[in-house]
Amino acid sequence: MTDRSHADWQKRASTLPLPQLAYIDGQFVHALSGATFSAENPATGQVLTDVAACDNADVDLAVATARRSFESGEWRDLPPTERKSRMLAWADAIEAQLDDIALLETLETGKPIGQTTTVDVPGLVGGLRWYAESLDKLYGETAPNGSTSVCLIDREPMGVVAAVVPWNYPLIIASWKIGPALGAGNSVILKPAEQSSLATLKVAELAQGAGIPAGAFQVVTGLGHIAGKALGLHDGVDAVGFTGSTEVGKAFLEYSAHSNMKRIGLECGGKSPHIVTRDVEDLDTIAMSVAYGVWYNQGETCHAGTRLIVDRTVKEPLLAKLRGWAEALQPGDPLDPSVQMGAMIEQAHMEKVQGYLEQGQREGAQLLFGGEQVRSESGGYYLTPAVLDDVTNDMQVAREEIFGPVLVVITVDDLDEALAIANDTDYGLGAAIWTDRLRDGHRAARALRAGTVWVNCYDHTSINAPFGGYKQSGQGRDKSLHAFDKYTELKTTWIEI
Repeated sequence: MTDRSHADWQKRASTLPLPQLAYIDGQFVHALSGATFSAENPATGQVLTDVAACDNADVDLAVATARRSFESGEWRDLPPTERKSRMLAWADAIEAQLDDIALLETLETGKPIGQTTTVDVPGLVGGLRWYAESLDKLYGETAPNGSTSVCLIDREPMGVVAAVVPWNYPLIIASWKIGPALGAGNSVILKPAEQSSLATLKVAELAQGAGIPAGAFQVVTGLGHIAGKALGLHDGVDAVGFTGSTEVGKAFLEYSAHSNMKRIGLECGGKSPHIVTRDVEDLDTIAMSVAYGVWYNQGETCHAGTRLIVDRTVKEPLLAKLRGWAEALQPGDPLDPSVQMGAMIEQAHMEKVQGYLEQGQREGAQLLFGGEQVRSESGGYYLTPAVLDDVTNDMQVAREEIFGPVLVVITVDDLDEALAIANDTDYGLGAAIWTDRLRDGHRAARALRAGTVWVNCYDHTSINAPFGGYKQSGQGRDKSLHAFDKYTELKTTWIEI
């Protein structure tokens, strides 16, 4: 992280230019209607600036520009080494302005500056670089047809791809879409969440200087139910990569069915089980991993380990250690580099999380600690880490994604019971087990119905490992070379000899 003090970041924030305009056809433009929406600072509750609110007409223009660029071949037909070079240059330009981009993301999302500078912007840079480096290493195939023919199998870009990304990790998740979609030769239209447009627009500002053609990458800002829906329904969009709620993910499937049957890649919600067995010894490490697994990023993480399924024999000592971590992870000013937990994204979301805490207690759960709004004098939206005990898996707080700093504790008596409860969910994004018995780790990894299973760790990740979910957590995979599957077509060329 850059060596800046709290006062340094506050001073920089007071003079930082704030992007306001959509990026369409290489220009920063107002919405054609002139409409705007307000970007708010969750740490203060104050409006930062007004941003262009694009609608169907703006989406039509962006799609036409993207299609024209794709058909011209100005990006699609470049040698992979040239696309690689330009994407690497873009990543370098982003890295050179890391502080300002991280600060914009902190201001608009409430994420701590100590994390946006060390995790989020570096994650964007690293994702772009990884996919750029892969482009001249992707080979086609030949089918084993014998001596009378040659059967070639190649990947080709789909055309116009819309990437619709959420507000909780706006830059990191954007890289998971932009990297493979743009790298493969598509024209990409990025639609950020309305709560997190500013840092994305700063990133777009650097694209053309790195050699990314105006029509190959665009950013359409606006409200999800207007601009996002318009992209989902547009017959000129060939594929959508979406990360967000399961509810909106289902809407994109409907948009596809009601338009051109565009390909839809989905990474949606989760209710990830975090199993702790009775034979474990290192409760200190487990407590730390459980705490960060649910309370990192204010609990606004799709694969957060929100269901602690713990053996009765180790429950009480583990909860005692978790209380210590909750006391250490108290919310603070996101511009303070020492703060590890910032503000919730907006008041309505904070109140929704508080509503779940109240609902859980009505259902019979016990609030052990937390869930209090603090720093109200700041005008911002801060909740303390919370734990609900005596939860059963049929309660609403155990079934639905809360998307806040709330851990629910479910007590079990053996591993079979833990695995059955873990899989009794509509979701399947992540899961974890802590055990000192090798066979139990392997058994759980095979039994758990989730896209990622962590054994004796949580949220360990890398761009080279696929990420996505089973069941209603989504379709397809982000990250790794498997992400190219969502943004390319397989073409078979049969040559008779």
